[in-house]
Amino acid sequence: MKKHLRLLTLLICFGLTIAFGQEKQTSNKLIEEAMQFYNSKDYVTSAEKFEKAFLISGDKINILYYYVAACSNALAQNPDTAFQQLFKIVKDPYFEHPEDIMTNADLEILHQDERWNKLGELIKITKKRKEALYDKPLMAMLATISNDDQKYREELDVIIEKYGWDSDESKALVNKLEEQDALNLKKVTKILDERGWLGPDVIGLDGNMTLFLVIQHSDHETQEKYLPMMRDAVAKGNAIASNLALLEDRVALANGEKQIYGSQLKTNPITGINYVYPMIDPDHVNERRSAMGLGTIEAYVAMFNITWDVQAYKKSLLEREAPSEN
Repeated sequence: MKKHLRLLTLLICFGLTIAFGQEKQTSNKLIEEAMQFYNSKDYVTSAEKFEKAFLISGDKINILYYYVAACSNALAQNPDTAFQQLFKIVKDPYFEHPEDIMTNADLEILHQDERWNKLGELIKITKKRKEALYDKPLMAMLATISNDDQKYREELDVIIEKYGWDSDESKALVNKLEEQDALNLKKVTKILDERGWLGPDVIGLDGNMTLFLVIQHSDHETQEKYLPMMRDAVAKGNAIASNLALLEDRVALANGEKQIYGSQLKTNPITGINYVYPMIDPDHVNERRSAMGLGTIEAYVAMFNITWDVQAYKKSLLEREAPSEN
């Protein structure tokens, strides 16, 4: 599962399920619970939670969750269900690196089953068919851009922890990061202007994610320029709705408006406490998040040591918006 770890991390963070209305909120909650039980090695309960979610939302749930569910079922000694899910994900056009299945330690218990060799053959056929459609030179370029986008950010976390944000070491690295971002942006905007927002069927899911990350790390003017293109790409299935939600929130805040999905947070420099930037209608944020394939606001902010309390949040908004007395 090595090559999928980055994507699985994103799934856990942002809950990339695709369903609608109240059904979706229920399936999102079940998915969150299933992932928690998988991570705590309670594979039987994890498999049960996944099954309930799939019964509610079925094919509208991101295919990578079926992969985790297959692992849970294999480890829970439910081989029939595990194989059913594995054959499903291998056939899915948006599941990358299906060859990783064959070396996934979670699935070793399935190796003696006669269906394992059939699965391997299907993986070879499917991989060859998908790769024939890929723009491999462009994928290689985007892979380099992705690496360049992340390397200084990863280094910066280490430098800040060691020397502090205001240190000469941090400032020097920030300058390098900004220079690299400018180079990456020039390459990505050229792709977008010439070929549009390409989908995973052409540049793979990693390449597709790179388009988003570079725009997400760009200046406000650029984000606003390419926001309509990304909206159109999501409508066509060429971009991920949850990523669009993040960009929508950034652009809204930069325009002096409230965010929509509650994705943008800030740390109080004095107290060190994280808080959610102002958003519209906090009471119904989970409905909006669900429509974009995001998990609940409760699960999201918990990763930043925030306990979500909508009443306390609304009170804090009123206090910030209240005019100060002189």
